[in-house]
Amino acid sequence: MTEPTPAAPGSTPTTAPNNRPANAPAPLMGASDIRRLAEESGVRPTKTLGQNFVIDGNTIRRIVTAADIHPDETVLEVGPGLGSLTLGLLDAARSVVAVEIDPVLAGKLPETVAQWRPDAVGNFHLVLADAMRVTELPVQPTALVANLPYNVAVPVVLHLLQRFPSLRHGLVMVQDEVADRLAAGPGSKTYGVPSVKAAWYSSMRKAGVIGMNVFWPAPKIHSGLVSFTRREAPVTTATREQVFAVIDAAFAQRRKTLRAALAGWAGGAAEAERCLRAAGVDPSARGEVIDIAAFARIAEAHEQPVP
Repeated sequence: MTEPTPAAPGSTPTTAPNNRPANAPAPLMGASDIRRLAEESGVRPTKTLGQNFVIDGNTIRRIVTAADIHPDETVLEVGPGLGSLTLGLLDAARSVVAVEIDPVLAGKLPETVAQWRPDAVGNFHLVLADAMRVTELPVQPTALVANLPYNVAVPVVLHLLQRFPSLRHGLVMVQDEVADRLAAGPGSKTYGVPSVKAAWYSSMRKAGVIGMNVFWPAPKIHSGLVSFTRREAPVTTATREQVFAVIDAAFAQRRKTLRAALAGWAGGAAEAERCLRAAGVDPSARGEVIDIAAFARIAEAHEQPVP
C-alpha cells in the first residue's frame, strides 16, 4: 500500500487527518516522503550517528502495536530522525517527547508533526540533546519506544532506565545480536554484561526481528525488537554501582571461574571465594550461569565486615 504524500511545507497535506474516512488509519510516511524530507533538509544519513530511517508504514504500525502503548501514556522516543516512528507514536499515546542529537533533524521535526499531525502539535515535545547525557525532560515519560543506533544502544537503554524511573515499559529496536544479548538469561551463550545490567531494572524479552529493507539506508544486518517491563531491583544493601562492578569483573574474563575472575575486584582469590560462599555461589562457577540476584549477594558480601 502506498503511503500518502503530504504537500510541500507551508501548504495543506494531500491527505489531511480530518478528511480521512472514519475508520481509515492516519497516514504514515513512506520511502519517497522520507527521502524528500532528507533532501529538503540537506540530510545525508551518517554511520557515525547510526542513522537508518524506517521507511515502511507497516513496520511502524508493527512497532507501535508491539509496544502496547496506552492512550494516556507519554512516550519517550530517542533518535526520532525524520519522524516516521514519531507519527505512529503520536497516534497511540497522549504525548511524545523526542530526544534528538542532530540539530538539523531536530529543526525539521516540529514542521513535520505540524504537517502530518496538526491536531497533535501540542502533544509533541522536542529535546535537542545526546540521549546518553540527558537528565531532565519537559514531561515524565512512562514508556520508551525507539529505533536506537547500534553503537550506543545498550548504554542508552541503561542510562534512561537509571535516570527516569517513571519509565515502566517499552520496546526498543536494536541490532539483532544486541537484542539477543539484552534478552538473554543465565546459561545462554549470549548472556553477558548487557543481560545482567538490564535485569537490574527490568525483565526483557525478544519481541521480533525486523528485516533490512524497511530502512533507508538499508543496514547490512537485521534488527531485533526487545520488549521490557520495569521491576524492582534486587533487595540488597549493596549499591547499584557496587553490583555493576562485580558484573564487569565477572565478565572481563568470562571463561575463568568466578573465584579467579573476581580476584582482582575482591583483593585476592581467597577474598573472592569468601564472598562467593557467603552469597551461596559456587566459586568454580562462571559468571554466565548466575543471575542478577546472585551478583547482588556477592557485592553485599564484599561490603560486610569479616567475622
